[in-house]
Amino acid sequence: MVVPFAAGGATDVIARIVSEGMSKQLGKPIIIENVAGAGGTTGSIRVMKAAPDGYTLLTGHMGTHASSFALYEKRKYDPRTDFEPIGLAASAPIVVFARKDLSAATFPEFIALMKQKGADLKVGHSGVGSNAHLTCALLNILVGSKPTEVPYRGNGPLMTDLMSGAIDYSCDQVITVAPQVSAGTVKAFVVASLQRSKVLPDVATSEEGGLKAYQADAWTAVFAPKGVPAHIIDKLEDAYKKAMADQDTVNRLEKLGAVVPARENQSRAYLKELVSSEVDRWSKVITDARISIAD
Repeated sequence: MVVPFAAGGATDVIARIVSEGMSKQLGKPIIIENVAGAGGTTGSIRVMKAAPDGYTLLTGHMGTHASSFALYEKRKYDPRTDFEPIGLAASAPIVVFARKDLSAATFPEFIALMKQKGADLKVGHSGVGSNAHLTCALLNILVGSKPTEVPYRGNGPLMTDLMSGAIDYSCDQVITVAPQVSAGTVKAFVVASLQRSKVLPDVATSEEGGLKAYQADAWTAVFAPKGVPAHIIDKLEDAYKKAMADQDTVNRLEKLGAVVPARENQSRAYLKELVSSEVDRWSKVITDARISIAD
């Protein structure tokens, strides 16, 4: 199982939990290999080019299998056609969070502050094309604000600067943000979901905050290279579904703050449609925000 990011991040942790559950069903260990680089596309390309024999899988997500299509001027692959979908592993709603001494106390107050301050407000993100970058870009488009962007190499230095007051706010998935919010080192304004998060139950949803259109999930899923024989795909899908039905797998994912897909959303057809719709959605955001990566 190739994880196209460094070890320890949210995608890596989800991949390890789900692959462990699949291993139990297959009776064979699934080894995680972290292949980081180019926003997750380096590892994704490796899997795309791997022998289609079922022995190489990929844990992809919103970035590698949706936004990357429009983000790179030289498209490296088409996530809709170059992979075999296996199943959706988990989703994690995006949280808008800020330095704890920012004057706004609620999401409506924060939106008003965004409109008032404009470029005087500094938004941090973990690199061009990252989930943090694109989900904040979506928020900025919906609000009609153009803050000053401050890119970082990762979430660690971003959090350090946010807590010190060097930047004002950011957006990231609940799995990443929940520990700091719970500890009181940053404050959360909203969860970009229709349901409140189990790990941040006191944080309002975007609908409750008056901006229902702001919906964003950092979803994670399992893929195989294109061309894997149908009987092998069926076996992998069966292992995936049984893993997702295992209460230990569910409990470990939910403890992170991840949302386990409903049974009806665990089909290959559902994941295929999700990828297609997400490519369309994030392509519009990227085009509207005029974001691109040359290489």
